[in-house]
Amino acid sequence: MSTPASSTRGTSAETFTPFPPIPSPPRASSPPSPTNPAHSTTTDDRPALANDAVLKPSDPIPSTWNSRVVSGPEFNDLHHTPITISSLIDSMTNIGFQGSELARAVEVVDVMRTYVSPEGRRATIFLGYTSNLISSGLRSTIRYLVEHKHVSAIVTTAGGVEEDFIKCLAPTYLASFNLLGKDLRAKGLNRIGNLVVPNNNYCLFEDWIIPIFDKMLEEQDASNGELIWTPSKIIHRLGKEINHPESVYYWAYKNDIPVFCPALTDGSIGDMLFFHTFRSSPKQLVCDIIGDIRKVNSMSMRAEKVGAIILGGGIVKHHIANACLMRNGAEWAVFVNTASEFDGSDAGARPDEAVSWGKIKVDGESVKVYAEATIAFPLIVAATFAKDGIAEKHEGR
Repeated sequence: MSTPASSTRGTSAETFTPFPPIPSPPRASSPPSPTNPAHSTTTDDRPALANDAVLKPSDPIPSTWNSRVVSGPEFNDLHHTPITISSLIDSMTNIGFQGSELARAVEVVDVMRTYVSPEGRRATIFLGYTSNLISSGLRSTIRYLVEHKHVSAIVTTAGGVEEDFIKCLAPTYLASFNLLGKDLRAKGLNRIGNLVVPNNNYCLFEDWIIPIFDKMLEEQDASNGELIWTPSKIIHRLGKEINHPESVYYWAYKNDIPVFCPALTDGSIGDMLFFHTFRSSPKQLVCDIIGDIRKVNSMSMRAEKVGAIILGGGIVKHHIANACLMRNGAEWAVFVNTASEFDGSDAGARPDEAVSWGKIKVDGESVKVYAEATIAFPLIVAATFAKDGIAEKHEGR
């Protein structure tokens, strides 16, 4: 993969030195009509006004643009060799539109994942994703990154936690976007886009998780106040209990990768915690979110360099960005989502907005790919973390 271009490329709208003015080439034309200049003509009788508008001469092209000529994959050139994901994305660098942004994202991820300081310290990489991506088959791509210690920490939503465990208990099915909600409700089926989760899966989840909450409450009471659960501690414990190699959080437990979920109660896992309070009353589990904000911010502040890969928006995007603010910004950031910025939402904000807040460094490398993550992220991972097969597990991640 080629070395990324200047760091200003991804952090803000590009600016170029104004083109030097050049005189317009002389054109032979009839003198303008004293009554209506629009009616004047050139020597070949075309209207001078239209001629000058259509054939306005260009200023000289800056020499730095020589490497930016629009081009795309030349499959004739690739015809006699196997086409790899990396070679294909390399050939898309100057294709334009989101293809170029995808290629740029691969460049930025490659830099953050291969960074090593002179003292041998690697970058801290935060991975954020929304719950729908764990519901989808992208879960296996995320699990690969965690299993092989390619990321340092995760930020996700409640659904991004529970759906991983639920899939260990029963499958989610590919269906259709146009299934009627009223029909599905009558059949006890829940739709996530074009995926369907039977309600029985959540019943199985309750059967599995409630006894674990019972044990956690016993341990909390026995500790005389020493044990204070946080969202990351709860997820760590659940990852241990699931003991399933297809689980993202099993591998997070095994590799001691913290998983932060500031909205842990906003989903089925919150339902289970709610139901458990009736089971355990007057006692209840206590969950401290302040402990986790201290932990994630401290990880950011202690990091040699920080890279952020964020799939989707909302709380997962901002929670990582705000942790990066504590160190005056991340060195690298890749956003993948379909949200637009016209409504002022954080989800739709481009990286340069985060620069204004100190969440990405002024000289950092960043890019936003306007694409749905189940299309873009497997390609990014294939061309970066997975391109050399199962790489050596890096200590310190």
